[in-house]
Amino acid sequence: QVQLVESGGGLVQPGGSLRLSCAASGFTFSDYVMSWYRQAPGKERVLVGSITPRTSTVDVLQGRFTISRDNTKNTVHLQIHSLEPEDTATYYCKARHTFLTARIYWGQGTQVTVSS
Repeated sequence: QVQLVESGGGLVQPGGSLRLSCAASGFTFSDYVMSWYRQAPGKERVLVGSITPRTSTVDVLQGRFTISRDNTKNTVHLQIHSLEPEDTATYYCKARHTFLTARIYWGQGTQVTVSS
């Protein structure tokens, strides 16, 4: 059974940092591009960034977000620095097979709220 389980969300003050995690199971993690998306209230889900199977870390969005993955633990993380109220959203991880691109899995999301 395929599962993507996000965790690490919560209420954070502006300027703080947060590390989200996504634990994968039920598929060959190292065959998949992993992505983080976010969806703010009343808005469409948008891509935050992606990491390919053989990349361990990538900075996105002017370096304020860092995506990392550990293929030995089947996990992908999203580190967010200098959080802003505009970062408030539900954050989702997605797995897409590297060449069987129709093979896509989504997690259920984790809520991040940035507020003082």
